[in-house]
Amino acid sequence: MEPRRFYLQRHLDVTGASGTGVVAWGVAWPDGSASIRWVREPASVVFWPGGVTDAEWVHSHGGATEVVWIDGQTSAREAEAS
Repeated sequence: MEPRRFYLQRHLDVTGASGTGVVAWGVAWPDGSASIRWVREPASVVFWPGGVTDAEWVHSHGGATEVVWIDGQTSAREAEAS
């Protein structure tokens, strides 16, 4: 598996912290982990050993934010399975 790029698209800012639109860029790594860099300042980078599905579980806010794959996958589970 190659590293796969994605971004977090926020449709509704539930917490009022990050705004809407593209709020973070990420990479799903071949070992199943993921890294996310938040766009809004102060920007931070977060490492998720459990992968994109863990990050999505925390940050989706019931569907207010979605993972959008740049490199072809359609879901977090699909990316982690490949």
